[in-house]
Amino acid sequence: MADQESEQEIDKKTPDAPEAVETAELPVENDALKIELEALKAERDELKDQLLRKAADFDNYRKRMVKEKDEARQFANSALLEDLCLVLDDFERAIRSSEGARDYDSFHSGIVMIEGQFASMLERKYSLKRLESLGKPFSPEHHEAIAMDPAQEGKEIVVVEEYQKGYQLHDRVLRTAKVKVGHAENEATKEGE
Repeated sequence: MADQESEQEIDKKTPDAPEAVETAELPVENDALKIELEALKAERDELKDQLLRKAADFDNYRKRMVKEKDEARQFANSALLEDLCLVLDDFERAIRSSEGARDYDSFHSGIVMIEGQFASMLERKYSLKRLESLGKPFSPEHHEAIAMDPAQEGKEIVVVEEYQKGYQLHDRVLRTAKVKVGHAENEATKEGE
């Protein structure tokens, strides 16, 4: 029995060789894992910081775009309005000059001149053109017929009167012309009468 107890004590005191190797390697492995864990934590913190910075940059960009969009909408027509101020100045001068003289003919010619300058400026600077309608064939893309002469069979429908001008911006109709339509008198019809 003493032999058995001494064997057990020896077993307790002298560990097996493989177990001794594992315990000897554990501190080295632990240190390597700790170093790797610290590196991963540092990388995580750096990526988290980058993410937060990118989110803040994006939020600032979004706010800046909203502000610029609002300003663009608010001041989009500033060039046009500046040009319209010149037209208003011309009208004021025409009114002032007519107050003293009370000359209808000069007032009328001044208004006609202002209207011509205004139409020319809109066409030149903004590509806004008047649609010429009178005597032209009726086109639903360019005209809105609000009145019609009695129909005559076999004749082409044309614009015979213009109530409101139509306008085209670049190649798109901005406003159709309000017109009265009728039938064209062609040369063969006039000669046969």
